[in-house]
Amino acid sequence: MSTIETPVTTEVGSYFISNYPPFSQWKSDYVPAALSALDTNPAETANTPLGLYIHIPFCRKRCKFCYFRVYTNQNAKAIEDYVRALIQEVELISQRSAIGTRDLLFVYFGGGTPSYLSSKQLRSLRERMSEFITWERAKEVTFECEPGTLSVEKLETLKDIGITRISLGVESFNDQILEENGRAHLSPEIFRAYDWIRNIGFPQVNIDLIAGMVGETDENWHRNIDKALEMMPDNITIYQMELPFNTVYSKEMREQGTQSPVADWPTKRRWVNEAMERLMAAGYHISSGNELVRNPDKDQFVYRDNVWRGCDLLGTGVSSFGHFHGVHYQNLDRIEDYMDTVNRGELPINRAMQPTRHQLLIRELVLLMKEGQVSLDRLSRKYGVDVVAEFAEPFRNQQKAGYLTLEGTELKLTRKGLLQVDSLLTEYFEPQHRAVRYT
Repeated sequence: MSTIETPVTTEVGSYFISNYPPFSQWKSDYVPAALSALDTNPAETANTPLGLYIHIPFCRKRCKFCYFRVYTNQNAKAIEDYVRALIQEVELISQRSAIGTRDLLFVYFGGGTPSYLSSKQLRSLRERMSEFITWERAKEVTFECEPGTLSVEKLETLKDIGITRISLGVESFNDQILEENGRAHLSPEIFRAYDWIRNIGFPQVNIDLIAGMVGETDENWHRNIDKALEMMPDNITIYQMELPFNTVYSKEMREQGTQSPVADWPTKRRWVNEAMERLMAAGYHISSGNELVRNPDKDQFVYRDNVWRGCDLLGTGVSSFGHFHGVHYQNLDRIEDYMDTVNRGELPINRAMQPTRHQLLIRELVLLMKEGQVSLDRLSRKYGVDVVAEFAEPFRNQQKAGYLTLEGTELKLTRKGLLQVDSLLTEYFEPQHRAVRYT
């Protein structure tokens, strides 16, 4: 019998699946396994793609829907202290035997707001970090930007230090909705920043939109897509707003007993579907349930493509997540604890999880399902398991419900399935993980 529960109202809780086993199952008891993985014989990891995630936790404001570890209104000294700790962490990681002389395939600056840093701070970060690890030969270096933090000088700095992919957090083009949801920027800053980005000439530009921000309407959503089509970025990422446990909106709902202010799931799925239809008519291609690209041959998201397939990912910075030689881990999530630990010369890993081989298979399968199609034959060869037989029941249930098709070993999600793919994935989880809190 299917375990799928199709939600209607957007209630408090995590919806977006980004890993397996669930984060709530990661424990401090597994930290030694993460440290041991970093000391693996380099010969065992030499052929595994290697990426680096750098967390910059500073923002001008905290969005009401944000659930990340961020800090607002920090002065230059606080930022410099953090950057110094970040460099120290990179140095500590570079000394672990498993890193050796491996090249980075990709780097991702996330937050928070990486573009909160000044040009001087960014150049200093790059120069000091290059003593221990370099992204000169990386295929992709992504940098998340908040429009109101950008200037021509800062963008020229980003180009100079090797950023190849700019991800601009637009979210909405409606100033009233931006203000209601706690965003720091307004629409004039979006257009000004986008013009600068294009004029400076980054190889790839992505813009983020959110379907279902508080105050969203049909009319306004259609205007959002109009504006996105006018801009014609290389990539467009569309998230459906959810309400994880530690957002401002979630707290208000719990404390005041108010109803969810976010559009229901059927409405958000309809909005994303309408966006997909219009963008595809303009020449875009669906890359996943959240992403569309103009040129599938050129506009590849190297970070996503490798992380979802089980590459090694070094997570650096407060609260960041990593995955190395089959072990998941997360850093300390309070900036004071993070900096104190690093300054003592210790890696700041707080919790970890050593998945079984079967759990790694589940992780890769469910993440690849978010792309809309999966070669199950490749997964069967990689893990030594008949994947079609192993997951016969959820495949059968979801095919019968119209969420996917399975022809031989080729799995494809229907549009109906792709629009709510995250709600389908727990059916592939092991029984003990289907009802636990995700984060």
